[in-house]
Amino acid sequence: MCKMNLYQAVQDALSIALAKDDSAVIFGEDIAFGRMFRCTMGLAEGFHSTHRCHEHVFNTPLTGQGIAGFGIGLASIGHTAIAEIQFVDYIFPAFDQFVNEAAKFCYRSGGHFSIGGLTVRTPTMAVGHGGLYHSQSPEGFFMGTSGLKVIIPHSPIQCKGLLLSAIHDPNPVIFMELKVLYCSAVEQVPIDDFALPLSSAEILIPGSDLTFLTWGTPIYHCEAALRLLNSPPPSLAPLIPPSLCSAKVELIDLWTILPWDIKTVVESVHRTKRLVIVHKAGMTGGVGGEIAAEVGKRAFLRLEAPVRRITGWDVPAALQFEKFNMPDEVRILDGIMETLSY
Repeated sequence: MCKMNLYQAVQDALSIALAKDDSAVIFGEDIAFGRMFRCTMGLAEGFHSTHRCHEHVFNTPLTGQGIAGFGIGLASIGHTAIAEIQFVDYIFPAFDQFVNEAAKFCYRSGGHFSIGGLTVRTPTMAVGHGGLYHSQSPEGFFMGTSGLKVIIPHSPIQCKGLLLSAIHDPNPVIFMELKVLYCSAVEQVPIDDFALPLSSAEILIPGSDLTFLTWGTPIYHCEAALRLLNSPPPSLAPLIPPSLCSAKVELIDLWTILPWDIKTVVESVHRTKRLVIVHKAGMTGGVGGEIAAEVGKRAFLRLEAPVRRITGWDVPAALQFEKFNMPDEVRILDGIMETLSY
């Protein structure tokens, strides 16, 4: 085990992939320099002695569509292609390549051809001051794209284990990393090669009164909201009914957005009879709507309250108002109390 933050966990996973796979190639804007978040820093130099640095870790022009198309081409001839879009906000020019080419590549060939070696890393979600083009959460745009997998880990252990799983998965994977946590999320991480299952949600806190479902950075806001519920500060204590302070809330980290773990979520709702979904993206067209519809179909007669979604507002992430756009612990706490009291 070794103490790592999130970007170091990413770096370690990429180093393992390069060391164990001669066909692995890592590329993107400023990749060879380590780029803005330092996730690839030192990788090129680390393989200098093998004369592979310029062939396997290299920069590309600033073109999302070109990076995606190049990755698809490399994967189609057998390479393990690990591409990076520097911010998820810039993934939209590459949307056609991912949705119309990568996702359909295996299907349209009747299973004869594959680009399962393609993994696309990209930083996602708001940091509180990123503004219009550095704070979006577009995972919902890919929900209807059969053939892709979409992963959003929230911790260094998850990031390393899931990234290695994504690299070896037989499907193209979009791997979204939380830029606000690159340096702030720190824990002990195994130094060996290991994998975590891509399509299995994780129950972080078991409970029996309400299912609390989220992914990415909202996990930390949800944990803070639960602390406020169970041990309210004097300023909030008069607003929280004492009967709710002892509520046992089950917190689930979805971690795989597509395909999401229906079984774990529905089984939890069958036990708790209530569901609250939290995500940073806007409510309209968000991932929460698909989850709410599926849970409503499979657990309707068990529900004792409407499925509640607590999300970002349906507005652009304006710079000076960004913190008001994101669901914080107080807004989340209010949603929990309303659902428990229904």
